[in-house]
Amino acid sequence: MALLDKRTLNDLIKLVIFIVVTTLATGVLIVTIGNLSFQGSRDYQAEFVDATGVVKGDDVRIAGVRVGTVSDVAIIDRNRAMVSFSVEETTMLNEATTATIRYRNLVGQRYIALDQQVGDAEVLQEGDTIPVDQTAPALDLTVLFNGFKPLFEALSPDDLNKLSYEVVQVFQGEGGTLESLLSNTASITSTLAARDQVIGDLITNLNTVLDNLADRDDQLSDLITTFRTFVAGLNEDREAILGSLDQISALSVETAGLVEGIRPPFVEDIKQLRRFATNVARGKGELDRALQVLPIKLEKVGRTAIYGSFFNFYLCNFQGKIRLPGNLSVPVNFDTAAARCDLG
Repeated sequence: MALLDKRTLNDLIKLVIFIVVTTLATGVLIVTIGNLSFQGSRDYQAEFVDATGVVKGDDVRIAGVRVGTVSDVAIIDRNRAMVSFSVEETTMLNEATTATIRYRNLVGQRYIALDQQVGDAEVLQEGDTIPVDQTAPALDLTVLFNGFKPLFEALSPDDLNKLSYEVVQVFQGEGGTLESLLSNTASITSTLAARDQVIGDLITNLNTVLDNLADRDDQLSDLITTFRTFVAGLNEDREAILGSLDQISALSVETAGLVEGIRPPFVEDIKQLRRFATNVARGKGELDRALQVLPIKLEKVGRTAIYGSFFNFYLCNFQGKIRLPGNLSVPVNFDTAAARCDLG
């Protein structure tokens, strides 16, 4: 029982350590992703004629640096929007501060940009409101991009994204310039104009192709019908085709087995044939002479059979020895006339 309690205690300690570490890691992750700050803050308000897209939690930035968040958006006087936001305690706003709603990205997220005007304006107290004449609503991208719609239809996705970014930056007054926008638009327009001839030729060639297709409408219809019939026939004969493929596969296996049985002697025959061809190549001169003389020799041999279905042989020369008793040898040399031995 004591052993069981000790094991349970160890498991409990491990579980507590795991929960603590997980909680700390989750907290660090939340602080990092949410860009949370634990220092004090000041609350202010800003009045806008239009705060479309601004929601609780949106950033409040000064010179692009996040210094606070939007805490609430409410309607006042039926035609105004009051945006409540908080900034870091070290950030001081004055009566000349302006607030502008800007696009954070093309998806539609917004943020409030505060501009600290240089001057002798008095510092705003916590809870004060930036008046409507010192605020500016976000740019209405729907109306803007509808005006550029004819141009956008002729652009590639990369050019469209680049031009859209320049448009937003220019009209929001962020970094981009009108010259940059115009230069990009001029470059795109020049590119389209430079390819006017190519586009025209393409349209002309396409018209020619369509005219030829229209002139051969009957042939095209017959081709489609025939192809459909062919496919239908293949579909009907698919079982026979698949069966023949099986038979071909079996034949291949049998052929492979047949070749496997004769492979060793066949390889040896190939080697001997290679040696024979090598010998023929080496003695091709003698072989050529033999083939040239062979008809003459055959003609002479054929003359011996002119008197019937037999050959006449003449003994032209005979040499030998006759052994007599007493180990005596008598040479014998028989030589006929040379004319009789001449088969020619």
